[in-house]
Amino acid sequence: MSEHVYDAVILGAGYGGIGAAAQFVRNDIDNFVLLEKAGRVGGVWRDNSYPGAACDTQSHIYCYSFHLNLRASALFAGRDELLGYIESIVDKFQLADRIRLNSEIIRAVWQEVRGIWRIETAGGETYLARAFVPSWGQLSTPSIPDFEGLERFSGEWFHSAKWRHDVDLRGKRVASIGAAASAVQYIPEVAKVADELVVFQRSANYILPRDQVVFTQERLDEFSANPAVFLESRIGIHNMREAGFARMKHDSSDQAQAVLDARAHLEAQVPDPVLRKKLTPDYEYGCKRVLRSDDYYPALMRPNVMLETSGIREITEHEIIARDGREYEFDVIIFGTGFKSQAFQGQLEVVGRHGMQLAERWGNTPEAYLGMTVDGFPNMFMIYGPNTNLNHNSIVTMMEAQQEYIVEAVNYLKSNPGDVLEVDEMVLREYNDMVQRELEMSSFSSDCSSWYKNDEGKVINNWCGTVEEYRALTAEMNRGDYRSAVPAAEMR
Repeated sequence: MSEHVYDAVILGAGYGGIGAAAQFVRNDIDNFVLLEKAGRVGGVWRDNSYPGAACDTQSHIYCYSFHLNLRASALFAGRDELLGYIESIVDKFQLADRIRLNSEIIRAVWQEVRGIWRIETAGGETYLARAFVPSWGQLSTPSIPDFEGLERFSGEWFHSAKWRHDVDLRGKRVASIGAAASAVQYIPEVAKVADELVVFQRSANYILPRDQVVFTQERLDEFSANPAVFLESRIGIHNMREAGFARMKHDSSDQAQAVLDARAHLEAQVPDPVLRKKLTPDYEYGCKRVLRSDDYYPALMRPNVMLETSGIREITEHEIIARDGREYEFDVIIFGTGFKSQAFQGQLEVVGRHGMQLAERWGNTPEAYLGMTVDGFPNMFMIYGPNTNLNHNSIVTMMEAQQEYIVEAVNYLKSNPGDVLEVDEMVLREYNDMVQRELEMSSFSSDCSSWYKNDEGKVINNWCGTVEEYRALTAEMNRGDYRSAVPAAEMR
């Protein structure tokens, strides 16, 4: 009995993977399957259910051009709406029958003779595919630092991405370890109910006003009746955010203005000079993720909230002891300590040509041509891979460009069954050298600790330019970027 070979297997049912599946359907690629380890689609918007969870990118650009989010209730949409948007893509493009939930991929091995990927799941199932499309994201694996004594703590503790909704914070003494992107959203909500809240901040953030807009019913009806009005807003926001990339350039006038904007926001909301100094960054604008919030600074000025900046020495049964010796008793610890952003493949074992492991090929410096494909791993195309993250515009726009490129690659493989697509090593090398040269001119590479960099300080998460520059590079798949094919018959 012959085995079924899919044209493609997609890993992950978040924004990237669901978008790729929709793009396949839109382009008449119907022989594919999407494997998701969880019991529900949604990716980070499924996992991050903490109070106040929302996107800090405007909803009009945080959606696909082929499925506009016309009914997003606010300019910065909340978590539940974004999860609903992903589910609406599943409905519109009838993807439910193509998605296998609770199907965690644990191993993907390139079969040299047949020119296909053999993909194994934790449940013992096996899938064969011409193309492997991992959409594993960059912010999907929570990270908790190895604090001395954490195992002794007798209270409750959890990571913000695994929020314990069964833990009632009302009247409790709560610690937030971390004060970055997720924390600035949940801290104002926790401050409303906790008896005491101490925020442990490792470094201050540049924070800009969010300037939330809640759309009236009339405005939403207008968007639905006349999508051109929505598109006008979308284009305007996109162009404004694109221009914002200049703020990431070393010593630019735009960067200097961005610092003034962030400081003006801080000064307007924090009158206490001592607290304001603690909240003033000491590194270049853009070196870390720039945040947006209107209620974080006011939350820190509540009488039940304290900001601790001396660091953590150890955790005991009931306390956190700061580096300056101060002792704080807590009932609950919340870790807003980010994600293992550079472990793109997580624990998944990916084996390419000649038994090469992707983890070995990458080491601590992941790289990929156009952020999508790696030499030695034919017919594998990633979504949101190395050096494709943004700090100025919508990542959804970047993912849509990648999906369109992958559609072209899969269609090529369908039309050329004896061929494979393995990027030439020198093409990848020249491309990555260009990316790194460009990054040296941006604040991403400046002297601060950020999740954009590996342990040696090399930027491996962020793209080096604008979205439009990336779109131009990915607009067409150039067969010349890939090694000459070896017909399957000659591989035997």
